Amino acid sequence: MKKALSIFTLLLLMAATMQAQEKKPDWMRWHYLSEAEMYDTSRGMNFVETDPPTGEPRFVAEFEPMQGVMIRYPLGIPTSLVAQLSNNCMVYCIVSTSQQNQAQNSFQSAGVNMSNVTFVNAPTDSYWVRDYGPWYIFEDREPAIVDNIYNRPRPNDDNISGVFANFWQIPMYGMNLQHTGGNMMEDGRGHGVSDDLVLNENNNNETNVRNKMRDYLGIDPYHITIDPQGDYIAHVDCWGKYLAPDKILIAQLPQSNPRYQYYEQVAEYFETTNCCWGYPYHVYRVQEPGGYTLAPYTNSLILNKTVYVPMGSNSTYNNDAIAVYQEAMPGYTIVGVNGGSAGWENTDALHCRTRGVMDFDMLFVDHRNVLFGEQEWQDSIPVVSKFIAYSGANLKQDSLLVYYSIDGGAYQTAHMTATGNPDEYVGYIKGYQGESEIDYYVFGADESGHRYTQPVFADLDPHHFTMEAHEPPTPQGELVITPDTLWFTQMGQERQFNIINETNEAVTIIDVVPEAPSFNLWDNTFPYTLQPGETLVVTINFQSAPGKDTYIPYEILVRTTLGDRIVMGMVLNTSLDSGFVIVGAPVLEFNDPGDSPQQACMQNRFFGSQIPVKVLSVTENGTDYLSFEPHGTLPYTVGPADYFYLDVYVNAMVKGYEVTTFTVQTDQNDCTYSVAINEDLLSVTELSAEAKLYPNPTTGQFTVEGANVAKVEVYNLVGQKVHEAEGQVVNIDAADWHKGLYLVNIVEENGAVVTKKLVVR
Repeated sequence: MKKALSIFTLLLLMAATMQAQEKKPDWMRWHYLSEAEMYDTSRGMNFVETDPPTGEPRFVAEFEPMQGVMIRYPLGIPTSLVAQLSNNCMVYCIVSTSQQNQAQNSFQSAGVNMSNVTFVNAPTDSYWVRDYGPWYIFEDREPAIVDNIYNRPRPNDDNISGVFANFWQIPMYGMNLQHTGGNMMEDGRGHGVSDDLVLNENNNNETNVRNKMRDYLGIDPYHITIDPQGDYIAHVDCWGKYLAPDKILIAQLPQSNPRYQYYEQVAEYFETTNCCWGYPYHVYRVQEPGGYTLAPYTNSLILNKTVYVPMGSNSTYNNDAIAVYQEAMPGYTIVGVNGGSAGWENTDALHCRTRGVMDFDMLFVDHRNVLFGEQEWQDSIPVVSKFIAYSGANLKQDSLLVYYSIDGGAYQTAHMTATGNPDEYVGYIKGYQGESEIDYYVFGADESGHRYTQPVFADLDPHHFTMEAHEPPTPQGELVITPDTLWFTQMGQERQFNIINETNEAVTIIDVVPEAPSFNLWDNTFPYTLQPGETLVVTINFQSAPGKDTYIPYEILVRTTLGDRIVMGMVLNTSLDSGFVIVGAPVLEFNDPGDSPQQACMQNRFFGSQIPVKVLSVTENGTDYLSFEPHGTLPYTVGPADYFYLDVYVNAMVKGYEVTTFTVQTDQNDCTYSVAINEDLLSVTELSAEAKLYPNPTTGQFTVEGANVAKVEVYNLVGQKVHEAEGQVVNIDAADWHKGLYLVNIVEENGAVVTKKLVVR
């Protein structure tokens, strides 16, 4: 694609002397043609037109998941870049049979990951695989290729779509349009952009062009713009690029440049044109100096979560271009790439010489009715999305989620359920107030291991909307709470009260806040919207309190949109001498004798009588699998409210699944533990090591994440469950929890349980 000025000048002279009746080739718009090619008007000699797809076509965007990238050898990119690409995905290298050994030796010398390289043998005429490579689509759920007439007289290049249709063994449809990949960008949701070269090369029959783009590729609307560059190439990737369905990058020239106004005209068009999600595009501008200074920044390659940006000749402009990509695509890795010996041109760089291959098994999250701007008030707002698993795998029903944040708070999750329409699910955002600012994104996963979010930037750049101002109407009737007093006579006791909405309007229970830290809220998630006539049962669990011989009153605050209510909690303290008790789970689990020791914890809960407890011995009951290491020399005295710790080890391999017990004897009462030892769970344990819990310690929110995670359960040290949630990624807010140690059970899809300790500060 290099300019040959001598040929350019010669052709001008030749064109001026040609006979008037001779048709002159419009070589100004052709992509780096040789002199012979400039006068060769043949196109698509082997092209075969077909009917369009009978299923619904979807032209996949460059920023969607890619299984690989196509290049051609001899290369138009540095071998060092091939090495980088081979560590991102598969590299499909088109090469003639005679040159494959040469290509392989060159790649190996450059450190290319050869296990991620596939050679596809075929003759080619040039390395501009972006322009002549196949256009990959999904027809309904199956991959296919759309072939067009390549707008160059290069028959070998023009045959490459058929080569790859045969390579993949997938259908190929022949679309009778002259076109080129460098003049096409798409958002994956049916919107596409080209400049008016596509009309010039197809007899200016705009209706025919639009109909074919719709029928074969599913592109509608099709944005056909001017060519702001005004150069011979007239390719959209020389001046613009989709970064996301609602983001477009457009180059910007200095105001002194004569082409400045045309770039601004195109930028203004997109700034005032709605994207597929219903609001105007976010237009990002990358500065170029103009003239002959090299600055090919829009000619980049997006490959999964990495953007490879061709670098120019001015370091200041290079750094600014990288910064623009980082701003527009948070969470992506932005890599600047020098052209090497092949070199870049302003009109021919990295994008022109590569082409992504869509992941045929991707999971597509298609949330079309995006919420933005100010939304009309409603008590809960639905988020509707389609989830399409192109792999054919089942969706993970518990991993179809809406993540949302209200007024900058921690992200919450709403599970999505089927609507009854094909592939469609809905989840509800709740708990906001009038004028709340809400961020959200949609997440999905399938059984093949594929997962995806919309937007792809997730919480780094989520969808955003505002709820309109809302003054709740004054309900008629009462919000009834009964009983208004809860009596507790022993530790661990549960009591319930009912909140009954006897008004004619929905009432939101914002929160229930016990005054005493020894009260735990049980199995309720707030805020909760209580419909007219509905009853909410609130369970309160009592743990401990100081004092003796009398009832101590505590307030339990019920916060609602109708104002605060008070429930009294009355605690009889003489019942608090519960003895020497096990703290935490009474069952210790070992997956293998090589595991770290498990710790048993006991507490002296003679709070009222202040009796010390003397630990006398530890005895295994009937087996000799275990050994013990007390934290202290026996006999060991444990004062009131103090703890006794014991490390437990497994001594010998146990076949199958065995349960044994041991007893801690004291001068007051004994504590007996069960120990479960399971050799067969070793492989599950190794898988479970991938589960992450972070941050730990935490002062507020923490996250449990793992590809095999099904459910997360959190227990305090008295064995009470304080939280439960499902999903592969679980965000839990512990800001209001008591400080101390918690046990987190991570339940995997096969039923295995891994327990991790969490410290809340």
